[in-house]
Amino acid sequence: MVVVNIKFSPVDIEARKKLDFRAGDTIRVWSKISEEKLSTKANKKTEKTIKFRLQAFEGIVLARKHGAEAGATFTVRRVASGVGVERIFPLYSPMIDEIEITKKSKARRSKLYYIRNKAIKDVRRKMRSVTMQEGEETEETKETEELKKTEE
Repeated sequence: MVVVNIKFSPVDIEARKKLDFRAGDTIRVWSKISEEKLSTKANKKTEKTIKFRLQAFEGIVLARKHGAEAGATFTVRRVASGVGVERIFPLYSPMIDEIEITKKSKARRSKLYYIRNKAIKDVRRKMRSVTMQEGEETEETKETEELKKTEE
């Protein structure tokens, strides 16, 4: 009797199950991006060719859902040019080439959705603390002067 292993998926499921990353870890996900190219030949037939390129998405894992079962997903957030971008990846997707764990960190929660609001508050704080140039008044200085007048 010969036992034949049939591979149903192009993804190494066992390797993905063994990945040990949690919320708070920084990971780099290499995903395949399809690029379609139309080309016309001499006999005026258009031919569509599909090429794949790899693109990295590196960020903090906000959540990991559904454990290691078939529908497992994880959410990754990064800040790209001042804007927070989140992507939800299926763990066993064939469009994911590789998952690298860049940095491990300990989080006290299993879902870090509060980081969205925390990032907004940090941006607002930085905007308030922008240094003034000489001779210019900002809204913050006007507000503090008005508060001082009302207190007197």
